[in-house]
Amino acid sequence: MDSKETPKIKDDRHFVTALARGLEVLASFRPGDKALGNQEIALRCQLPKSTVSRLTYTLTKLGYLHYIASQGRYRLGSATLALGSAMIARLDVRQLARPLMQELADFSKGMVSLGMRDRLSMIYIENCRSQNALTLSLDVGSRIPLASTAMGRALLASMSTTERQTVFDEIEANQPDLWPELYAGIEASLKEARETGCCSSFGEWQSDVNAIALAFSPGAGQATVAINCGGPAFLLSKEFLLNEVRPRLLQLVRELHCTLG
Repeated sequence: MDSKETPKIKDDRHFVTALARGLEVLASFRPGDKALGNQEIALRCQLPKSTVSRLTYTLTKLGYLHYIASQGRYRLGSATLALGSAMIARLDVRQLARPLMQELADFSKGMVSLGMRDRLSMIYIENCRSQNALTLSLDVGSRIPLASTAMGRALLASMSTTERQTVFDEIEANQPDLWPELYAGIEASLKEARETGCCSSFGEWQSDVNAIALAFSPGAGQATVAINCGGPAFLLSKEFLLNEVRPRLLQLVRELHCTLG
């Protein structure tokens, strides 16, 4: 559990803190992590090492973590993989969107990705690249920030004012020094979304990366997703993305809406 958890959560008698802490341990594993020790997990979760030791022991017994005795470290277990695979398999929008995404990726010579929100991040659930070898090295399961990316800002633009303010409070609590700059960028994107239908991030997440995105609801009770098109700034200029790619991205989402009903 994050040490910055809100009083509302602490006072909620239905909230199971032990379960939340166990899930935080699983969430502490990031793409590229081969294995983590209890000390690393404790630092990422902001929990005492003794608490983490009990949690990792329990999660190992249940198959959500695998203990590597020779290293004294843990990697994600098969039970975690089964949960993720089951969730992704239910996302029909991935199968429907993929051919349209690939067509846009080939046109733009960039990368087109579909993502969902996980707290203050977006997680890629589908990814299409052009044949250009210079596209971004991100794949399904990769995380990108919510506040500074086109995809994350598009997701924020789709929220109600109340829901968005709650997320704003979380971002500010986690990144107080960066918040004024992040807020200014988000506000500009919200205005952009109202005027053009898309949100953008031109060198704000990474100085050499440009992207545009928009969010939409797949229906059938599924969570809102966002779709972006981006890549190296020298290949995908601001003008190209806004003038050439944006109309095609908007059309892609319209076609998905028609297909999804």
